[in-house]
Amino acid sequence: MPSVSAPAEAVVAVIPAKDEADRIAATVTAARTIPGVAVVVVVDDGSSDATGDLAVAAGAELVRHGRNHGKADAMMSGLGRAAGLRRAGRLPERVAVLFVDADLEESATELHVLVEPVLAGEADLTIATLPVQRTAGGGHGLVVGLARRGIEELTGWSPVQPLSGMRCLSPLAVGAAAPFARGWGVEVGMTVDVLDAGLVVREVPCELHHRVTGADWRGQVHRAAQYRDVALALAVRRLRRRLAPAH
Repeated sequence: MPSVSAPAEAVVAVIPAKDEADRIAATVTAARTIPGVAVVVVVDDGSSDATGDLAVAAGAELVRHGRNHGKADAMMSGLGRAAGLRRAGRLPERVAVLFVDADLEESATELHVLVEPVLAGEADLTIATLPVQRTAGGGHGLVVGLARRGIEELTGWSPVQPLSGMRCLSPLAVGAAAPFARGWGVEVGMTVDVLDAGLVVREVPCELHHRVTGADWRGQVHRAAQYRDVALALAVRRLRRRLAPAH
């Protein structure tokens, strides 16, 4: 049976961000109001605008990348800052991590529904399932389908929204999932790794709204990169299964 680790004592909200000057202050302000959140860390991943400065002004701890490293590396940098804050005595030892998209603005307050089960010790990884977004996207479900089938093949669990980036992880789940899969494969790799560790994963409906990738050429390039990284994350985990010693 899946097990759940002991409840965390506090939550660090980690917000990877690139060129989000129009939205980051509102997102940070909203994240700071979530019950249980002790610190908000913004990882400015090579922005060319004032994202970092505005995040600090809104009350966030800042990690600044001089150039763009990509989502997974930004998330790992956020974990690194959280570890540093623990060592400095600014956070308790058992800290959960809430990953927040930078463009959620005021709707980030709704992420309390992800935090509550983790702080209560009822789940180790909670994943937001989002309503239909205000702006229609231009995708055809290829990446979502690949991710869902791959997770189900490897774990037996079929998620509703396998690529949702809004997630809360218990300390035990962070240990199981890190280091994260590269690039846009981070969510799929995380889900498989946490389930493989025998931990409890739960999808939670959440009233969030953010930008949706469009149907222009930039959107198509983005989805191609997503497909590549998801396929790689799944391939790595299939290989691990084949190479794992028999019990």
